[in-house]
Order: sequence, then structure tokens, then C-alpha cells
Amino acid sequence: MSQTTTQTSSEIKRIVPWIIYVIFFAVLNETVFNVSTPNIAKQFQLHPSQVSWIITIFIIFFGMGSVIFGKLSDMFSVKRLISIGIISYSASSLIGFIFNDTYPIVLFSRAIQGAGASAIPALVMVIVARYFTKDERGKLFGWITSTVSFAIGVGPVLGGYISGSFHWSYLFMIPVFSLVALPFLNRLLPHEETKEGRLDILGTLLMAIIVSTLILFVTEENWFYLIGTILSLIWFIIHIHRVDEPFVDPQLFSNPLYRSGIMIGFLVFSTVMGIMFLLPLMFNGLYHLESSSIGLIMFPGAFSAVIFGTVAGNMTVKKGSHFVVYLGLGFITLSLLLQSSLFGLWVWYIGMALILLYIGFSFLQTALIESVTNILPKEQVGVGMGFYNLTSFISGAIGTALVSKALESPLLKVELHPLVTHTSAYQYSNLLLIFVFVILVATLLYYFTFGRDSKTELSNESI
Repeated sequence: MSQTTTQTSSEIKRIVPWIIYVIFFAVLNETVFNVSTPNIAKQFQLHPSQVSWIITIFIIFFGMGSVIFGKLSDMFSVKRLISIGIISYSASSLIGFIFNDTYPIVLFSRAIQGAGASAIPALVMVIVARYFTKDERGKLFGWITSTVSFAIGVGPVLGGYISGSFHWSYLFMIPVFSLVALPFLNRLLPHEETKEGRLDILGTLLMAIIVSTLILFVTEENWFYLIGTILSLIWFIIHIHRVDEPFVDPQLFSNPLYRSGIMIGFLVFSTVMGIMFLLPLMFNGLYHLESSSIGLIMFPGAFSAVIFGTVAGNMTVKKGSHFVVYLGLGFITLSLLLQSSLFGLWVWYIGMALILLYIGFSFLQTALIESVTNILPKEQVGVGMGFYNLTSFISGAIGTALVSKALESPLLKVELHPLVTHTSAYQYSNLLLIFVFVILVATLLYYFTFGRDSKTELSNESI
């Protein structure tokens, strides 16, 4: 370990609170606008497909920015990059708040918000992997995961309260609070010299097109976007094999463990985000609850992520990431089975089962990030974890879109679960049973690639 790394590790207690602080405000904006889209649509007289761009454009720029900032961290100082991200995030938020009566500027602000916010999780992963020991990383990933889970869960609750009590435009002011951390991060992060290298502009543009057209295809179901995705992907693959300093080193995807980690993250994150989209619709359609009541039921699960993410981090250090991954997958499966059996019964039964989902997700994310980080060479951690984050956001968009389409299908409105007798609950229960199958596939994939014991885990670190 270098002298810089040692110095940073000795100041872990001074850096970590600010890392957690900025992570919370970065991820919060992914879901905080969700419950406000009806108010925005009413103000600007928009159709659902038009107002959905408030969410979609943020996801596109957030996902793409995660990879770009991860790549730039291999060439430029993390301290400088995270400052650029936080300042862009806050400045664009102020623009959106000031010009909230002009929809094109609101969309522009959301796009720059996504690009600026993307620097935070991408670079925090680099900071943790680059400057902390293995034992410290396990605990930090636990805290980070619990913060991410809590931010995703509390976003709709906070967004609904602010929109209902004030005006939806005040949601733009939330990211400004991230500026508080900027002077502390600048002082505590080590100074790094600019490294030799150049950014592959064409590769970056091709990746941006791939991400944008894929998300647009999923959200709008226009086959033109899918054709654009396929053609851009083919061009991108050919391009990165021809240039000397590609945007993504092809060797990154030649690692079977990394490929499996990406696929497992995709399956689990699409499932969890699909459920987060499904449950509010179910609570409203089946139980006729208002948004404030829905948020109250979902809040205990989101809050439990704060506690158990830390537990997962400590357990990862003591028991190893494999054990914690299987434990997390088990909790998620149990939660899905319970929820699928409880639709139509007392609503708080579902709320209690939802706590298991949040706990399981915190466990899984903490340990899976540790597993993926350990199998990446140090020089590939930035772009590797950037792609991991990108996969998470794309999978969330896909999971949400698939759930919305599945709910319109008559195939799910049949009685499959023997314990569910409420006719209106059939489609919700059946969807969760499908999610159980997806989680079982992810479990088998992890078992056959990463293994099941600490011996495999230790061998992975040498790759």
C-alpha cells in the first residue's frame, strides 16, 4: 500500500461521513420526482409519455455518466472530478428551480443533474477500492449500500411530501445540500497527478447512443431504437478492438467472473426496481391507498436498509462475500414468496414482508460489489464499477417497463397461488412468483461462477 493510501486509511472516519452524505443526495434524485409526475403533467398539460422524460432523461445521463467518470478517474484526479460532478449537480438544480415554468429547461436541468450526480457513486467506488484495505472496503460497501437502498426507498416519500406541501419545483433544491461536503472532500482526499492517456471520444459517443436508444426502446417500445442499439453495439465492439486506448478495454469483458457479476446485478436490480414500481400501483389499485399512506407502509423497509447495510458490511468482512450474497438472495426470495401470498390481506403484512426485501437487497448489493471489486485489476476498477452502476440503472428501467406491460396482459389475471383468493390480486401475486424464478436464476448463476466457499473467494482476488 502506498503512503497516500495509508494516510487516507488512517483518516477513514473523517472521510466516510461525507462519502455517505453525497451518495445519499446523488441517489435520492433517481426516485424523488416519481410521485410528482402527475403534478408536472397537469402544469404543462403533458401526456404520460411526455412527462415520463422527467425520469427517463435523468436515468440516461446518470447511467452514461457513471461509466465516463469511472473512465476519467484513470486519467484525472478523483478530487477534481468529484468537485466537477457536485458543482454541476447543484448548478443545474438551481436552473431547474428558477425556470420551473419552462418544460424544455426543466428537462435540460434534469439531464445535467443526471450527468453531475453520476460522478458521485462512480467516483466513490473508485475511492473505496483505491484507498482502503479489504477489511475497510467491506464495511464501507455496507454503509454505501444501506445509504443507496434508503435513498431509493425514501425518495418517493420525501418527494410526495415536498410536492404536496409546497410545489414540485422545490425538489430541485435538494441536491444543493451536497455542496456542503465539497470543501471537506477537497481537503481530505489525496492529491493525484494527471496520468497519461486520452479519452476515446468516438467510443464514448457510441456508448452514449447504445445506452440512450436501449432505454428509449424499453420505455417507448419503438423498434427503431432497438435497431439503433444493435447497430451501435456492433460498431462499438469493432471500434474498441481497433484503437490503442479504447473507452473500454475488451479484456474487461473477457473476465467470466466480471461478466457474471454484471448479469447477476442486472437480474436482481431489475427485480427490485420492478417491485418498487409494482407495489405503489398495487397499494392504490387493490387497497385504494393515497400516496402518503403508501409511503408510510414502505418507509420501515427503506429505513431497515440503513441498519442492515452496516450489518452486511461487517458480516462480509467476517464471513466472506459468498455467504452474505446467498443470505441476501435467500431473504429476497422469502420476501417475494411471503408478499405473493399476502395480497388481499391486511396491508401491513405486506409492509412487514417488504422489510425482508430491503434487508436482502442490502446484503446482496454489499457483498456483490465486494466480489466484483475483488476480481477487477486495480487499473480497471474505475470503468469496471462504472459499467456495474450503468447496468443497475438500465436494469431498473427495463424492470419497470416490463412490469408496466405485464400488468396490462390478461395472462397474469388467472389463479395460480393457492393462498390468494382475491380476484384483483391475481396479477400482482403472479408477477412476484415470476420474480422468484428470476432470483433463483441469479442464485444459480452466482453458484456456478463465483462458487460457495472462501477458498474460491480468495483465489478471485489474485485475478
